[in-house]
Amino acid sequence: MIACHECDFLHRVQPVPSGGKALCVRCGAVLYQNIPNSVERALALNLAALMLFIMANAFPFLSLKLSGRIEENILLSGSLALYRMGMGELGLLVFLTSFLFPLLSIACMLYILFPLRLGRRPARMARVYRVAQAIAPWSLIGVFMLGVLISFVKLMDLAEIIPGVSLFSFAGLLAAFSAANANMDASAIWPRMGLASEDNVPGATAVERGLIGCHTCSMLVPKKQIDEPGHGRCPRCETPLHGRKANSLTRTWALIASAALLFVPANVYPVMTIIKFGRGDPNTILSGVVHLIEGGMWVLAMIIFFASIVVPVLKLIALSFLLVSIQKKSAWRARDRTLLYRVTEAVGAWSMVDIYVVAILAALVNLGSLSTIRPGIGATFFGAMVVITMFAARSFDPRLIWDNARRQK
Repeated sequence: MIACHECDFLHRVQPVPSGGKALCVRCGAVLYQNIPNSVERALALNLAALMLFIMANAFPFLSLKLSGRIEENILLSGSLALYRMGMGELGLLVFLTSFLFPLLSIACMLYILFPLRLGRRPARMARVYRVAQAIAPWSLIGVFMLGVLISFVKLMDLAEIIPGVSLFSFAGLLAAFSAANANMDASAIWPRMGLASEDNVPGATAVERGLIGCHTCSMLVPKKQIDEPGHGRCPRCETPLHGRKANSLTRTWALIASAALLFVPANVYPVMTIIKFGRGDPNTILSGVVHLIEGGMWVLAMIIFFASIVVPVLKLIALSFLLVSIQKKSAWRARDRTLLYRVTEAVGAWSMVDIYVVAILAALVNLGSLSTIRPGIGATFFGAMVVITMFAARSFDPRLIWDNARRQK
């Protein structure tokens, strides 16, 4: 048996065709999938990703040539530039999400997959897997690559941009990293540790059957095995168990309110200042979009506008709507509201693209009085807002949507 992580509905595990997926009949969430040779594929792809990661950090990433001067950069130059310019908190955010977390994710999976491929169980496997799962949403290689492309286009009129070997290695890393995650089937890992879930009757929710579904390994654990509510652990992977996320509504409301407050200074204060021949031109997010439109870069302007303004606003509105509907005990269109949550959680990280653009430009355009780009305080507010909205989406428990629908049947 398996419980849906988004609506808590119980399903009997059935075989699916090779490459197929099993979906929840109630909310449409993916329950599990059948990936042939998952361990072998994921191991090979993570090894490739590690080699490409090393190459992406061993050579120049991008170089800017202007009036005979060349400014070379490596992958870490953006976070280092932010630190040197007095924005260490923003530099740390860029470093964690574009460098450390992706590296840790690859290392964790290799630590697990190598022994499994050899028929052994690695020590502390469950803990390492939980770490990999926790940092996965914060490993934003794809968003960083989009930031690189946007920066490349923005600088084409200013100077000659020379892509380095590391840029192509990073593009390969993105492909290998994404493919490794897509080919990682958790169901290929946990059965090797023993301890199967108790069988039960499908067609009801786990909470109705006195069960709690583990969000890490999907094992169903009877509530009677938990000594104190919220303090029990999964016997297979040691993940803390809870029927519903503790204080989900209160915590999500608090995070949404904080993000909404940060949205104002993030859009009022400049995110960067462009200095040419000693004269500064501060740019807010919106003024930057206007400048791109005036320069004929409509596509680029729309990407920045959508990722930096539309997505955060819609995310705050969507989460607020979901919270109000739950507090009003609404059973209206539960499946559609679950889909809304799913989309909201998926797109939130793409707002980080503006932070990456600021970091890349600050590192590349550092030619003294000739031309320099300095990050502004607005970027710090914006980065904090993006992080808080991501935490808000993860603190929300979509199963609460279905609890109301169940009570009103």
